[in-house]
Amino acid sequence: MAPLIETHGLTLHFGGLKAVDGVDFTLRPGEIHALIGPNGAGKTTFVSLLSGRRLPQSGAILLDGEDISRLPAHARVRKGIAYTFQVTSIFPRLTVFDNVALAVQSHGAKDLPAKTRAALARVGLQDLEAQEAQTLSYGHQRLLELAMGLALNPRLLILDEPTQGLAASEIAGFKSLVQGLVPETTVLLIEHNIEVVMDLATRITVLNFGQVLATGTPAEIRANPAVQEAYLGA
Repeated sequence: MAPLIETHGLTLHFGGLKAVDGVDFTLRPGEIHALIGPNGAGKTTFVSLLSGRRLPQSGAILLDGEDISRLPAHARVRKGIAYTFQVTSIFPRLTVFDNVALAVQSHGAKDLPAKTRAALARVGLQDLEAQEAQTLSYGHQRLLELAMGLALNPRLLILDEPTQGLAASEIAGFKSLVQGLVPETTVLLIEHNIEVVMDLATRITVLNFGQVLATGTPAEIRANPAVQEAYLGA
């Protein structure tokens, strides 16, 4: 099966800091692929390059074989790449419904009310559509942001620290939700909760100092001595 996303020699340095340093990466369609590593390993910078929020200094990003390395973020959204942020990026004074409706509208989708309610139902927020977003619990705000991403009908959904700040009961619901997205949606997950990673991921890539340290199945990553030394053993 041809990769959905490939990167070749992807590089972005900030002065002397090699945030992303020649990364070769492959994302297969329909998988949940986790990106892990120590703080400062380059994870968020790497997915910012994938989503178009930053442009690389060198290297290439291919989506279904098409070079999208220089495309701006909004153009990548139209090609099916959605990115939910490490910090919630909802519109706090709008209703839950209107937050998701804006995402639907930005994608040029027809039948806005139905598509908005379908996205809300997918994350379990259908009964809160009239509530102002800023009055939601933190966990519900994260789900709202996820609904906004799903409303774009993405081929690739990038989730950056989605369980940060969630209660244990909310994490269990989140895992079920993400498992239900595949294989229609491919998921790239940045997550520090290693148990969530091991439960969800088909494959895992470990970054360290801006470079790929290892890629493999959860069992392979757990057993990798270099990963244990750099990250899992910490």
